Amino acid sequence: MTTEPSAVGIIAGASRFPLMVADGAKRAGHRVVVVGLRGLADPKLRTMADAFRWAGVVRVGSWVRFLRGQGVTRAILAGSVRKDEMYGRFRTLRYLPDWTAIRIWFFQTPDKRNDSVLSALADHLQSRGITLENSVQYNADDLMPEGVLTSLQPSPGQWKDIEFGWKIAKQMGRLDIGQSIAVKEQEVIAVEAIEGTDRMIERAGQLCRHGGWTLVKVAKPEQDMRFDVPTVGPGTVENLKRHGAKVMVVEAGKAFVVDREKMIEAARRCGIVIVGRREPGERNEPTTPDADPRP
Repeated sequence: MTTEPSAVGIIAGASRFPLMVADGAKRAGHRVVVVGLRGLADPKLRTMADAFRWAGVVRVGSWVRFLRGQGVTRAILAGSVRKDEMYGRFRTLRYLPDWTAIRIWFFQTPDKRNDSVLSALADHLQSRGITLENSVQYNADDLMPEGVLTSLQPSPGQWKDIEFGWKIAKQMGRLDIGQSIAVKEQEVIAVEAIEGTDRMIERAGQLCRHGGWTLVKVAKPEQDMRFDVPTVGPGTVENLKRHGAKVMVVEAGKAFVVDREKMIEAARRCGIVIVGRREPGERNEPTTPDADPRP
């Protein structure tokens, strides 16, 4: 007697993250059912999925009907959505939200912060028999490792910026403002809000034209690994190079890395230092520049 593979749903936004999740789920022996968010998801997902359907970003009802029709009771949110575009002119006409999305957006969230909206979405999916799960459960090897990943090492001044920026970024995460901050010489250059990390990097480059600044990207103190997991990759490094950054610090164990080897190679070409850092207190290891936390 053969057992039918269990189905895992993927609600796929932009970036390679959904492709890597789909690959991980397939390798784990699951049947993969993908809702590709129109205009965002990579068309390659169609060839990887056992079942696939395009859907609008805010057509939540159609997501649910398709996933349930495919026998999905567990799903993963993967990939990014440009939330800032949802505040543009004619947003209702552009996105044509269904009644399910309207109820979630206007009536089931106390505010429009990411955690509030995504938690309300998770609650709705749960009420329809679909449980949102840890988005990196099939890709544990793709989480950011701890230590300096590049041959280039941070200078003493850059270690000070790392320590300075880390504390502020964690406070931002606690308030659900954003995941990233740009600093130089213990001064805040830019903080991420609704625009996302890539556009914050561009703004930091405009404000610090001499370059040499540091990007710190962290998870929230109580990060819900079902959604909004910090993600970096080769594209992040290339963007940092274009806008004058010299160091990228990412939280180890809680951030997803797209194509790690390609990212490290891009950092070598671009002269960018990459550091994976844990929240102080998670391990009994020194974290100050003087104690030299490098592996």
